[in-house]
Amino acid sequence: MTQQPRILYCNCTYAKVVPAETKREVLRRLSESGAAFDCVADLCEMSARRDPGLVEIASAGNVKIAACFPRAVKWLFHAGGAPFPNDGVDVLNMREQDADEIVPLLLNGHPTAEVPVP
Repeated sequence: MTQQPRILYCNCTYAKVVPAETKREVLRRLSESGAAFDCVADLCEMSARRDPGLVEIASAGNVKIAACFPRAVKWLFHAGGAPFPNDGVDVLNMREQDADEIVPLLLNGHPTAEVPVP
């Protein structure tokens, strides 16, 4: 049986570059889905503090991250001292994608019918 991906949701609390409605809706749907996920206040801040949690996330393999631009997330991990794997990590861009696109991709393997849609 395939291991479910680790899901990481970044609230982008300090940068405020992700539309507030997208963040709220992705977080709401993840919470209502029953899927396990990690929620961090801000990957930028974690990178600046060189938070060891970044290494844990990057080394987990099979990770889906809801944050901002994939290239930015990659370099945040790099700047934070965490090697970003070349494969096994998907970054979904809440700056350009909406919750209808992001949530089903995060839940990978969960039937779309399980994802609450207003």
